[in-house]
Amino acid sequence: MHESVDKRAGDSGVFLKVPAEMMQVLSAAQVWHYRILPKELQGSTLYIYADESRFDSSTEEELEMVLGQSIKAECVETSLIEEALQRYFPTTQVSDAKQSRGSSAITSKPDTEGEAFLMQLIREAKSLRSSDIHIESYQQRARIRIRIDGMLVERYQLEKHEYPALINQIKIMSNLDIAEKRLPQDGRIFYHQGEDRFDIRVSVLPTLHGEKVVMRILSQDATRIDIQVLGFEPQDLRRYLEGIRRPTGMMLISGPTGSGKTTTLYATLKLLNKESRNILTIEDPIEYTLEGINQVQLKENIGLGFAAALRTFLRQDPDVIMVGEIRDTDTANMAIRAALTGHLVLSTIHTNSAWGTVSRLIDMGVPPFLVANTLHTSVAQRLVRLLCPDCKQKESFEESMYPPGFVTNKHITHHFIPTGCSRCHQTGFKGRKAIYEVIPMDHELATYVKEGKMNADDLLSNKQVKTLAENAFSLFETGQTSLEEIYPLLLNY
Repeated sequence: MHESVDKRAGDSGVFLKVPAEMMQVLSAAQVWHYRILPKELQGSTLYIYADESRFDSSTEEELEMVLGQSIKAECVETSLIEEALQRYFPTTQVSDAKQSRGSSAITSKPDTEGEAFLMQLIREAKSLRSSDIHIESYQQRARIRIRIDGMLVERYQLEKHEYPALINQIKIMSNLDIAEKRLPQDGRIFYHQGEDRFDIRVSVLPTLHGEKVVMRILSQDATRIDIQVLGFEPQDLRRYLEGIRRPTGMMLISGPTGSGKTTTLYATLKLLNKESRNILTIEDPIEYTLEGINQVQLKENIGLGFAAALRTFLRQDPDVIMVGEIRDTDTANMAIRAALTGHLVLSTIHTNSAWGTVSRLIDMGVPPFLVANTLHTSVAQRLVRLLCPDCKQKESFEESMYPPGFVTNKHITHHFIPTGCSRCHQTGFKGRKAIYEVIPMDHELATYVKEGKMNADDLLSNKQVKTLAENAFSLFETGQTSLEEIYPLLLNY
């Protein structure tokens, strides 16, 4: 049998564990109504955790009648049940279940093959601030994972016979071909229920044991994005704002997928969005919508790529152009051309650092003198998870814990580690913060670029440009994040 508790540092040092394969044995409405949690299913006997203050023989008899199974209950403290209910069955699921099933919410098990389950899954992911839903099939089982604060967490397990119906339901909702199972497909779902309205980008990939689906939840409203709270240090923010005040030239933000580049771009567009400016964007996908900005969805299959859109943009009398990503030489050359002809161009690029953007453009075939004349601000960005303030634990620190080769003049005696509680879904982290490296390309740096000097570390240090590693270390030093979270950045120090 599964262990009844797991050990973890925290207020009580104990929390209940519900295996992923048991998550759909009972509905959210059932577990909250009876204050129980599924533990293990052996034959026709369901083993459960039960709230010791609420569970008695009459409740057990009622459950056996409702579920048609024998019940074996392990009574535990109320606080443990409460914490586990919030973690595994967020309260939003209860109202969802009642709305979708009416009076049967208490008397039926969740239907993982119906549309109601898919809607519940989407609502649950949204309520947990998840960015992606992964639905995957393997030889003997299938599972559903959701990404919370950048990390995947297993949420449900499905029987193999339930999987095809769920995939078909997603395909139908996103207008995809349910008969095509050999080729990748991409689609979109527009979710609209009550006041919730947002797009979901759907990607279907054929794998060895079935089709894998990833559903990216896209926010529709950029009006609440504020550049002041994204994570810029005061000096970096001043340099960045000076860059976007320039009427021409190019600003590039670098970083891996999922590092928050698009959010930074939209916060910038929000500041630039004035009646006197004509702003055009080409994106893949359009993740936010902003009133007053002309947004174009990239469609490679009909020839509408970044470079082709940029050529047309130049005939649309633009003031500001935003390109979702500079992927190839054609797009890079068109962006340079737009910047040279009197427009402010904003875009993203994949490099490891802000200075690395220069060498990346040159590798794409852009002459160094054009890079020097057009690129006026280069930014690198990463997202760092923040420790949950309710459960982070203080421990002594030794310098041997640093990555090999990392040296700092700061003396750290204590640090904080993640533990996990109901408020952070037992992850130990709650929310993320962006860290930046901002390089304003002045005359001296532009000369470096023209002369092909790719090592500018000393010059950047003299100009007091704080690196990603330095800004990440500041979060660690002040106890906002853990060493484990920033370790990869310190390796590149």
